[in-house]
Amino acid sequence: MDAFLAGILAACSPQNLAFAFMGCLIGTIVGVLPGIGAVSAVAILFPFTVYLPPEGMIIALISIYYGSMYGGSTTAILMKVPGEVSSIVTAIDGYEMTKQGRAGPALAIAAIASFLAGIIGTILVATLGPSTARLALGFGPAEYLGLSIFSLTAIAALSGRSLLRGAIIAVVGLILVSVGYDEAAGLARLTFGTTALQQGFNIVPVMIGLFGLGEMLRIYEEETGHFSKVRIDKLMPSREECALGLAAGARATALSFPLGLLPGMLPSVLSFLAYTLEKHFSKTPEKFGKGAVAGVAAAEASNNAAAMGNLLPLMALGVPTGPTMALILGALTVYGLAPGPMLFIAQADFVWTVIGSFFVANVILLVLNLPLVGVWVRIAAIPKAILTPAVMVLCLVGAFSVRNSMFDLWVCVVFGFLGWLLTRAKWPLAPLVLAYVLGPMLESSARQVIELSPLVLLERPLFWMFIVLAALSLWFSRRLWRAIE
Repeated sequence: MDAFLAGILAACSPQNLAFAFMGCLIGTIVGVLPGIGAVSAVAILFPFTVYLPPEGMIIALISIYYGSMYGGSTTAILMKVPGEVSSIVTAIDGYEMTKQGRAGPALAIAAIASFLAGIIGTILVATLGPSTARLALGFGPAEYLGLSIFSLTAIAALSGRSLLRGAIIAVVGLILVSVGYDEAAGLARLTFGTTALQQGFNIVPVMIGLFGLGEMLRIYEEETGHFSKVRIDKLMPSREECALGLAAGARATALSFPLGLLPGMLPSVLSFLAYTLEKHFSKTPEKFGKGAVAGVAAAEASNNAAAMGNLLPLMALGVPTGPTMALILGALTVYGLAPGPMLFIAQADFVWTVIGSFFVANVILLVLNLPLVGVWVRIAAIPKAILTPAVMVLCLVGAFSVRNSMFDLWVCVVFGFLGWLLTRAKWPLAPLVLAYVLGPMLESSARQVIELSPLVLLERPLFWMFIVLAALSLWFSRRLWRAIE
C-alpha cells in the first residue's frame, strides 16, 4: 500500500496530471462519437504520444481508454446512440429513463457505478499485481509457451458467431508478424526480395489502418439520423435508486473483474453477461428494458471493472487480453519496456506511477463527465462529412510520423481498406491484432522449447495447467456467446 500511495502522489505531479486530464478529455470526446471506440482512439493517437516520456505516454493512452468507456454511456443514455460497444447494454434501460424524464439520475448512476468499479479495480490491481509478477518470475520457455497458447484462446471470445473466421484471421496475423528479417535464423521471411519489408510491418500503421481508417470508411457509409434535444432537470437520483444502483454495481464488479483477467473477456462481452445475470436474479425482472436503474448500473460497473481486470495480465505477465491492451503493449515496447514480472522490479517507480494514475483518471472522469453533459451531446451531433475526413487526415499523419516513412503511410492505407472490407463482410478484426502481438512470444518460446527438448514439457506442470485453462476458455467463450445471442 505504501508503494500504491506513492504511485498516486507521483501521478498527481503537474505533468502527469496534465497527461491524465488530456487523455480523459480526449477519450470522453471519442467515447461520445458513435462508432470510433477505444481501440480506434488509442490506435489513432498512439503516434502522437511517442513524443511524451514513458510515464506520460502510458498514462495518456490508458486515460483515453478509460475516457472512452465513460463517454460512451452519455450518448447511449441520452440518444440511444452507444459511443462504445460496451455501452449498447447501457442504452437498453438508460434511454428508457431519458424518455421518462429521468435522464439526470441515469447519467449520475452510470458515472457513480463506473467510478466505484474503477476504484475497486485499481485497488485489486495494486494488491494482486506484485503477487502475480512474483509467480511469473519462475516461468521458463515451457510456461511462456503455455501462456501464449492460453492467451490465443481469446480468439474464441473475439470471433463472434464464427470461430472459424476468427481462427483464419488469427493465422493471417501470425503470418504478417513473421514478415521481415529473422535474426535468430539469419534469413529473410516473406519479403519477396523487397528491402522495405526487411524490417517487417510496424504495429502502429497497421493498427491505425485497421481501426482508424477502416472505421472512418465504415462510418462514412452509414446513414446518420437527427437527434432530438434532451432536457435534463434533476440530476441526482433518489435514495432508493442509489441503493439499487450501488448494489447492482457491486455485483457486476465482483463478477467482471475476475473474468476480465481471462483472454478475450472484453468489457463489451462482460457487460452483456452482467446485465443478463442482474435481470435473472432481480426481484423485479419485468422492469428491465423499461428504465431499470439496476440495469444501467450493472452495465457501466461491469465494463469499467472488466477494463481494470484486462490491465492486470498486461502489467504483471506481459499478456494482452484484447486489442486495446495489445496496442498499449506495443506502446510500452517503443521505449524498450517489456511488461511482465521484471517490470515490477526493474521499473518499480514507473509501474506504481501508472497504477496510481488509474485512481487519478477515475476521479478526473467523475468530475469531468456530469457538468459537461450538454457539451458531449453537441459533439456527438458533429456531421460525418466533417468528422471522418478530419480523422482520416489525423490517421495518415500519425502513421507517417512514427518513422517518417512513406512505406508506413502506404501500409496504413492498405490495412485501412483491408479493415473496411473485413468489417463489411462481418469478419472480426480483433483476433488479427491479438495474434500479431502474441506471435513473437509464441514463436520465441516454442523455438526455445524445441532447442532444449520437447520432452521438457512433460516436466512442467504449469504448462499443462495453461493447456487445461485454454480448453476451458474455449468452452466457456462459446457458451457465453450462445447465451448472449
